Amino acid sequence: MVRNIFRGLGIALITPFREDGSVDYGALKRLVTYQLDNGADFLCILATTGETPTLTAAERQAVKDLVVDVVRARVPILMGCGGNNTAAVVDELRHGDFRGIDGVLSVCPYYNKPSQEGLYGHFKAIAGATELPVVLYNVPGRTGINMKAETTVRLARDCGNIVAIKEASGSLEQVDEIIKNKPRDFDVISGDDALTFPMVSCGAVGVISVIGNALPKEFSKMIRLQMRGEYDAARKIHHRFTDLFSLLFVDGNPAGVKAMLSEMGFIENILRLPLVPMRIKNMQRMSEILKELKI
Repeated sequence: MVRNIFRGLGIALITPFREDGSVDYGALKRLVTYQLDNGADFLCILATTGETPTLTAAERQAVKDLVVDVVRARVPILMGCGGNNTAAVVDELRHGDFRGIDGVLSVCPYYNKPSQEGLYGHFKAIAGATELPVVLYNVPGRTGINMKAETTVRLARDCGNIVAIKEASGSLEQVDEIIKNKPRDFDVISGDDALTFPMVSCGAVGVISVIGNALPKEFSKMIRLQMRGEYDAARKIHHRFTDLFSLLFVDGNPAGVKAMLSEMGFIENILRLPLVPMRIKNMQRMSEILKELKI
């Protein structure tokens, strides 16, 4: 079985836009450098938080090339490659440009609402189409379907290059069931910032984080403390950011973290339709919290 290298703090990287709606590649380069300088263990690009469905093929290629060029193999890069048309995903994996990419993140098929057997067949086909490590992504709040623990464990046992799952079901019971029954070399990664502390306590090996875009140093410190067994110190960091966790997603993702990054001076607070910026009252509350935290 292929070893999972996506551990610790992973960043679900945003895509910055300018006022005219074009991709702000300068801001993206600065943001990637900021992540590398402040504790990010790996980057996750061209996934949900990156507003990937709104990017053109040329923009996706340019984002990928820029990140690979800036990172220079200093940390692993996980790239989103999924969809609800299995044949199309397989074709992309076979013929797409994955130079400089260390693994693929593949979301459960959305809208179709397949059975558990359909999910198994979908991901088995994806694993067979690439030699890269595959990280499954279960996020039923977005896809409309929950991949059950038994299906995840079955895929982990049957497909040697399926190395981990980004679990965002919100169910600690499901997370615990996967961790209890999984093969030794298969890992669980948190897909929910607010649940990262309890998930790592249960045995998850890290997080693919939204808040990490803005606060990589603080969030990576929490995870490192937990990995060393220093739970009390880690819990204090977790509780420090509880209010921010809820605000981040109240107006949808990545509206919250883009508002935070704008407040911090990294980017313009621009999203592409159908997503829109955070509501003013929530932005004001976020600004107050950031001041209280002295960020």
